Amino acid sequence: MNATSTIPVLFTIVSLCLQQPLIAADDKSTDSSELQIDSVLVSLIEEVEVPAREVGQLNTIKVKEGMTVEKGAVLAQIEDSEAMLLLQQAKLEYEMAQLKATNDVDLRFARKAYEVANAELQRAEDSIKKYPKSISKTELDRLKLTAEKSELEIEQASEERKTTQLEASLKRNAEQIANLAVQRRKVVSPIKGMVVQIMIRDGEWVRPGDTVLRILRLDRLRAEGLINASRLQEQDLMNHPVTLIVNPGTKQVMEFQGKISFVSPEINPVNNQTRVWAEIENPDLKLKPGMRASLIIK
Repeated sequence: MNATSTIPVLFTIVSLCLQQPLIAADDKSTDSSELQIDSVLVSLIEEVEVPAREVGQLNTIKVKEGMTVEKGAVLAQIEDSEAMLLLQQAKLEYEMAQLKATNDVDLRFARKAYEVANAELQRAEDSIKKYPKSISKTELDRLKLTAEKSELEIEQASEERKTTQLEASLKRNAEQIANLAVQRRKVVSPIKGMVVQIMIRDGEWVRPGDTVLRILRLDRLRAEGLINASRLQEQDLMNHPVTLIVNPGTKQVMEFQGKISFVSPEINPVNNQTRVWAEIENPDLKLKPGMRASLIIK
């Protein structure tokens, strides 16, 4: 074969090579059932700057940097002597109102008085039937008025009891408000995590909104990367299990398990890539925010 005849053959081979699809640098496939993203960034899911909710002097910081705290744990205490006294007063007032609301002596006395007055009126009417002039009309009118008055006193006692019950409810509400004022002077952790920074120290003055501590959740982290959108056309990756590999190919390799929690609906028109992230379980806290790793999607 001469040199002239080989030129078309070489041109054809080059053209076929150029037509082969390019593999994106960010994702590969180890087999037909896996997708691999070579470069993902580990980041935080939850990071909280815990604020003071009331004004006052910070009496006690109960934690140190590096300590792991549970959700709802008291981290610091703002001076609460006045709030405690107001709470005690509110409790006593509620107890007094509750005793008054449950006291039905007046109602029972009114009912008994009505029974007596009604019985006396009935005897007088029976006597008149037998002996028409035995009781004067004035006396009969007085007995009727007494019976009616006793009946109205029952109604009055019932209404007064309703009022005392409402007053007890108001005192109960006042006690709850006073208790809330005490609770708001406690700086409480809204999440389970690690204290990484303390902004205010014992004895310093705080105002509502001032950041007292900073807490990071480290037992579950996010691994975020980019994947070619063409790999997702026929796949729904949501909740798929994943394996995160840190330091692949070295003696310090570590593996963590998780699942896909988000696939962005947006596609970059320049490189045809979309964002994907997974939530990774990190019970031993060996995985750190800021690490780079590989992600294998099952």
